[in-house]
Amino acid sequence: MTVDGKTVEVWEFRHQPDDEVLSEWARHFRNHYCSDNQIDELIENTEFKTRTDYLVNVKFPDEKNAPGPSIRSGDFGEILIADFLEYILGFHVPRTRYIDKTVRNESTKGCDIIGFRFTEEGKWSRNDALAIFEAKAQFSGTKPSPRLQDAIDGSVNDLNRRAESLNAMRQRFLDVNDKEAAKKVNRFQNPPDNPYRELFGAAALFAIELFDCASIATTSVNDHPKKDRLKLIVVRGVAMMELVHKLYRKAADEA
Repeated sequence: MTVDGKTVEVWEFRHQPDDEVLSEWARHFRNHYCSDNQIDELIENTEFKTRTDYLVNVKFPDEKNAPGPSIRSGDFGEILIADFLEYILGFHVPRTRYIDKTVRNESTKGCDIIGFRFTEEGKWSRNDALAIFEAKAQFSGTKPSPRLQDAIDGSVNDLNRRAESLNAMRQRFLDVNDKEAAKKVNRFQNPPDNPYRELFGAAALFAIELFDCASIATTSVNDHPKKDRLKLIVVRGVAMMELVHKLYRKAADEA
């Protein structure tokens, strides 16, 4: 519960040492950055002779040199919350955010996670829903940081970033001639004339040793203009940064 009485969902993330599952997860993760069927064309006539070299040096944030590790944890957190939004909450979540990332050691601008839910396929309804989530992660350090508050404060900006982020998503689909996907985005670009339901979210992800109930309890949603439509989520897990590095390594090595 926050200081102003808002409920916070706390999820325990229990990843298991299953190589088969991790390989499938790594493939899913890798394809956020670069489609497997494009890698060979992208490395043709470049200095990179293998898929692994290309992914490690061009697409994935650096494992050791700052700010690479923090960008890794941030990207991981956003992808995990995107999966939560899609597979737990039942939204369709387009995965366009990292494909056009031009600087690997920088965060992608715009809304972190956007999801759509349609009442009826192929038709527009007032009951269709747009979900926009902000995610912040802390998987290393010596003391807890107020990452849920950071996510709430970041979510406030999503009201202004929504139009730009939807435009970027729609343009990406038009660039690859996916007109049906572009139409789905277009449905949410004019809320005054085509109203729909809204869900905003703020998510904080922690290594379990950095999760602190007292810090969560001091969080406030009072300054969020959509606080009545704001969902709060905390995810905590063991050895999260170790998992992040292992997933990136596997994603590169098995490309």
